[in-house]
Amino acid sequence: MISVLDLAPVIPVVVLNDAADAVPLARALVAGGLPAIEITLRTPAALDAIRAIAAEVPDAVVGAGTVITAAAVADSVAAGARFLVSPGWTDTLLDAMRSSGVPFLPGVSTTSEVVGLLERGVTEMKFFPAQAAGGTAYLSSLSAPLPQARFCPTGGITPESAPSYLALPNVGCVGGTWMLPADALAAKDWDRVESLAREASTLRLTRRA
Repeated sequence: MISVLDLAPVIPVVVLNDAADAVPLARALVAGGLPAIEITLRTPAALDAIRAIAAEVPDAVVGAGTVITAAAVADSVAAGARFLVSPGWTDTLLDAMRSSGVPFLPGVSTTSEVVGLLERGVTEMKFFPAQAAGGTAYLSSLSAPLPQARFCPTGGITPESAPSYLALPNVGCVGGTWMLPADALAAKDWDRVESLAREASTLRLTRRA
């Protein structure tokens, strides 16, 4: 199974207040080259949005973000989430994510948290909040002593800073929201979302150049 970190250079981090927007938004992101979509469990509409995308946008790889309880793990997978993302982790949460049957990215922001996950056989993680926790300098410093750990940095990343993260050997992709501007979502301007997603998807080419 391909890693979530390798599906696209950017995972859009989506907060939806209206589940009716989920399908056209997902279609726009997929058309723009960003198939992995994280729907955060921050609103009552989140699980319905995941259900709708899972049922109606087959080319999307929809995941659940802000997963912080075992119940949220179960609810997300039942709704159709194909991966899970958490801002942090505990033993209880990690056990639930392991038992879910889908890939997961537990959140870390310290070296000890990374080592704790490596001890448990987890090598792919979310680095959050990326900018506040030390940004590219911090992640770069982890690559030599902990080369087996790979990250999806999320939190405060912009189209200007994303290439610096993606250039690091221990970064597989980044999470971001810049392709989802509030005014475009309010206007349901899916063409603009698709255009911004397409620009974000080219960051993979920038990294390889």
